[in-house]
Amino acid sequence: MILLLDVGNTHTHLGLANSKRLLRHRDILTSNWSRGLAQKQSADFVRSHSITSVAWCSVVPSATRLISRWVAQSMGIKGIELTFRNLVGVGVRYARPETIGADRLANAVAVKRRLGAPALVVDFGTAVTFDVVDSAGDYIGGIIAPGLSCMTDYLHEKTALLPRIKIREPRSVIGRSTHEAMLAGAVHGYRGLIKELIDQIRKELGVQFLPVVATGGYAKLMAAKLPEITLVEPLLTLEGLRLVAQAQFDTPNTL
Repeated sequence: MILLLDVGNTHTHLGLANSKRLLRHRDILTSNWSRGLAQKQSADFVRSHSITSVAWCSVVPSATRLISRWVAQSMGIKGIELTFRNLVGVGVRYARPETIGADRLANAVAVKRRLGAPALVVDFGTAVTFDVVDSAGDYIGGIIAPGLSCMTDYLHEKTALLPRIKIREPRSVIGRSTHEAMLAGAVHGYRGLIKELIDQIRKELGVQFLPVVATGGYAKLMAAKLPEITLVEPLLTLEGLRLVAQAQFDTPNTL
């Protein structure tokens, strides 16, 4: 069995997998690594399972160092951090591949396996990222935009009268209150942004149809009224990490 860790700015997504599929998952706060809590939470997550290897992708360097130390000292098993150097399943055509977020590379691996090439991933995390696999099956880059919560939290923090809101489907595009107006701007505004960027990427690739996978926390909500999105895969990053780990470790198919 393999333990997977997708370390984002807000949450660390834990996964337990064999060579065939992801078996279970759990989210913990990434800030808990520096508090010494995430190590125990991760150990509890895999308790009673025989873990033979650990793989992680991280966009938080301080957490990456703590995970590497924990795997080596406490677990005493094989561990690997996903980078462009040990990527499998996709090529990389990018000027400075060391600057690509490892979660974006994991997404590229998973979307190519699931939908072939070309394909696009839209990941709704702290930032909204677009990652492109071209017709040759290579990761060629993408787009980074502020996330939904970043935008609404910023408005709350930088203005005296705008409240902090919880993202959900608006009842109308015309807000009848400050809360509803902010909600409409966030959800409908981001759908417009996503629709336009998908269209521009498709045109630049020179294809009539571009398969698009949505992943991340707000993927289901945002995809609900966006026919441009082919499917929603909330655990896409963990699946990409599993595919890379499987190739590296030749993970046995055990329960």
